[in-house]
Amino acid sequence: MLLVTAALVALVPGAVDGQQSRIRDLTVAEQDIPVRLMGYGLVTGLDGTGDRVIGGFSSGHTVRSIANVLRRFGVEVPENILRTRNVAAVLVTAEVSPYLRPGGRMPIHVSSVGDAVSLRGGVLWLTPLVADPGGEPVGSAQGALLVSEATEFASSGYQVETTARIPEGGLLEQALGSPDFASTSVLYLRRPDLGTAARIAQAINGALGAGSAAVEDPGAVTLALQGDAGGGIQVGEAVVSHGSMTLAIGGAPGAPGAVGDLRVPEGTSVQEVAAALHAVAAPPRAIAAVFESLKEVGAISAEVTIR
Repeated sequence: MLLVTAALVALVPGAVDGQQSRIRDLTVAEQDIPVRLMGYGLVTGLDGTGDRVIGGFSSGHTVRSIANVLRRFGVEVPENILRTRNVAAVLVTAEVSPYLRPGGRMPIHVSSVGDAVSLRGGVLWLTPLVADPGGEPVGSAQGALLVSEATEFASSGYQVETTARIPEGGLLEQALGSPDFASTSVLYLRRPDLGTAARIAQAINGALGAGSAAVEDPGAVTLALQGDAGGGIQVGEAVVSHGSMTLAIGGAPGAPGAVGDLRVPEGTSVQEVAAALHAVAAPPRAIAAVFESLKEVGAISAEVTIR
């Protein structure tokens, strides 16, 4: 299926400081609100900079967590003899797209909840991630921590090393119940403003036809898109290539110059261009690349998704 989300790349005049802005930079679609995940875990391998525990006092939650982990492997260690200077208790957070599927990875943020001095050099122990406190895990996180060199207080130069990240440390293991992409009916403004909402609705109606959008309130614009939204948008004159295939839109009439070339008249709709590419057995990846090229040369002002 061809979906042309022109509304999300249309330009809104005067939306921000009198300059043109893209609608997708000003709003978030109803179905695109990210999912936040959280977990509690342990960072190991620290060089004496972890949570301090002496004789069972201070950071007792860290000691209990370590004992619980060891117990899972059949190792019983009395809590009062544990020393944890190489371990720190941490909170783990992540924000993921609602469309992420099991097997997909995500960046992870880690922060100390005890009195650890530094997380530098540590490794996050396998940590379950949940969407709601007390809920079933939907993913997990683990891996070596990266402590930012730029995180410091400008006045004192003191380096903050009790927060860190793992770029691809999260793994989604259960489906999030992804919403129906085509059913999006509302755009929420990142910064509610009645004037901006009105200009967004005007831009969408100009791109997709009257009645396609209406202001619900200063924070929301409702959509009434029919069928393949934006499929009727016309494509301007251009010549683009992908592999051995060349697509010419408009220009002088005549037979294609080489095998695999395709020529359509200027003013042909996006949907018609897609149909012509399908007719010559172009694979979905090639079609997507052609439309991306058309967007880059200015022949269309829409983001095209092949689904």
